[in-house]
Amino acid sequence: MQIDVADLRDFYSRPLGAVVRRLVMGRIQARWRRVPNGVMMGLGYAVPYLGAFQNQAAYCGALMPSLQGALVWPREGSKRSVLVDEEYLPLPDNSVDRMLVVHGLETAERVQPVLREIWRTMTPEGRLMMVVPNRRGIWARTDRTPFGFGRPYSRTQLEGMLRDAMFEPVDWAEALYVPPFSRNMLLRSAIAWERVGARFMPGFAGVIIVEAAKELVAPIAKPKKALVLPAIVPATPNLARPATRENKDTQTQSRSGAKPGDIETD
Repeated sequence: MQIDVADLRDFYSRPLGAVVRRLVMGRIQARWRRVPNGVMMGLGYAVPYLGAFQNQAAYCGALMPSLQGALVWPREGSKRSVLVDEEYLPLPDNSVDRMLVVHGLETAERVQPVLREIWRTMTPEGRLMMVVPNRRGIWARTDRTPFGFGRPYSRTQLEGMLRDAMFEPVDWAEALYVPPFSRNMLLRSAIAWERVGARFMPGFAGVIIVEAAKELVAPIAKPKKALVLPAIVPATPNLARPATRENKDTQTQSRSGAKPGDIETD
């Protein structure tokens, strides 16, 4: 199920969306406190998190899937958002140093082509970070937030998909242990919820955050053991042959001196 880009914008403009942005951004910056002076792109609806990196990366842009829709971003200055087909990104090979995917993987029609296209566009030293709804968390079980749309994933599923697309997971994190309700008391205690949840309820966060590195060589399967066939013993010419009529005639000749077929006369 797709969610419209206008609904995503409206969610992040509300108090609950602001809390989500602060909590998730804290996890992202724990790994990407500073990004290299290169190209950073966001896929899906990553604009609430890209602003912190605008002054660090040489270029920062937002790729918004066509089924979701696109908004103008940023509001001031040159525009850096574009509507794209997520399976055919308008980027050269080996051109992106950092790729941040938020509200993108869970709503993709075909996940593997999207991941392979991301792999194509990333530099050999590039890093991919994805924020994905956790299938065990309560955020994926309600459509009051954008994390309730599309397909949630487990850590095992994400790891398998990344490896199939030639990515190696290098770091895992979780966020959003606070319940997805817009109540002032819950919002004010969101930090406490995160600390308690991470300690006593690991695995039940609202989102999984994974960072992955690009692999350049596909893994090689272990060679199969050679099939050992049983040895074939060659036929021995001196082995006794079963008695046949010709053999019997030969034996008769050797005893009597007569050739087979000769006519005896008196």
